[in-house]
Amino acid sequence: MKRLDEIEWDAFSRLPIEDKKPYLERKEGDGLPFHTLFAQQFDRGALERLCALASRIRFINKSREGALYLKSILAHKRAMLYFSQPSSRTFLSHLAACQILGMTTGSVRDAATSSEFKGESHEDSIRTFSSYFDMIIMRSPVQGLAEKMAWELSNSFRPVPILNAGSGKDQHPTQALLDIYTLVRSFEEKGGIDGRTVVFCGDLMRGRTVRSLSWLLTDFRDVKQIFVAPRELQVSADVVMNLAKKGVDFEVTDDLRAAVRTADAVYMTRIQDEWDSAKGESAKIDTSRFKFGAEELSLLGPDGVIMHPLPRRDEIATCCDRDPRAKYWRQMRNGMWIRAALIAATFGYEKEIMDCGY
Repeated sequence: MKRLDEIEWDAFSRLPIEDKKPYLERKEGDGLPFHTLFAQQFDRGALERLCALASRIRFINKSREGALYLKSILAHKRAMLYFSQPSSRTFLSHLAACQILGMTTGSVRDAATSSEFKGESHEDSIRTFSSYFDMIIMRSPVQGLAEKMAWELSNSFRPVPILNAGSGKDQHPTQALLDIYTLVRSFEEKGGIDGRTVVFCGDLMRGRTVRSLSWLLTDFRDVKQIFVAPRELQVSADVVMNLAKKGVDFEVTDDLRAAVRTADAVYMTRIQDEWDSAKGESAKIDTSRFKFGAEELSLLGPDGVIMHPLPRRDEIATCCDRDPRAKYWRQMRNGMWIRAALIAATFGYEKEIMDCGY
């Protein structure tokens, strides 16, 4: 069993992401994380366990007695939601997940309301939070901050878990979990995810949700991935290299309608212009052919799935919203359940929930 307090930060930070996984697991060595930082931490076995736990929590919560039981699970724990990057869905989803499990929560959603306004470093702020809370759920525009703080806290007198709710342009592991859970639920009575074709469309270069989901899909058999985007926003080379290394069937194209004809799931994304290096940079890119509307809807198969991490702009027409294949509203709700499952599993309550009498 590898431990974060047995490796120096410089050595840990240089490891390939796959080699960091053993340092981030629970001390019980059960394949589930203590710190959740990367999508690469989850293999198929862990994904299936978390999806099953999420569905179990969803079922238990349907009754008043079951909901009260769930609220007792982590009533003795406190979670800090430190969101220094704007968010509504991700924040509320994690907050609701904590509430389902009975956790007391605190939050900072604007650095101007914390001691960072006085010049305190991110690191010192998070060490302060760890004095009062048993888990820190954090979202930051600073790439790598969640990873650094996981190492820092594991080398402190109070090694509380870090749950990465989005870091820089790089990782959004819990979004990837809810995306997988949405696909599992969408295809659970139709043969599962194996053998499917998943189309990603939009700002694939800067969309961290795409990077994380693309990786998790490699845990499933014979899933083809098609990346549809303008040349300037096409998926980055490291994603392509990972797929090639793993022998995954993939395609890079700018023809959305051709891709939709073969798709089982279409994952649309907005233009991430908050990352523009120059003002108005993204607006100069022609994205008119990378939108999903009535014509694309007519090309999608009857069992197809339309997804979006939200928020959206005009990349999915509102005429699609009432179509049963549109799963993006259900996708948000799925996030609450899978995050509740992850939090419960982090604290070691998977078996207690799965085996309860509700």
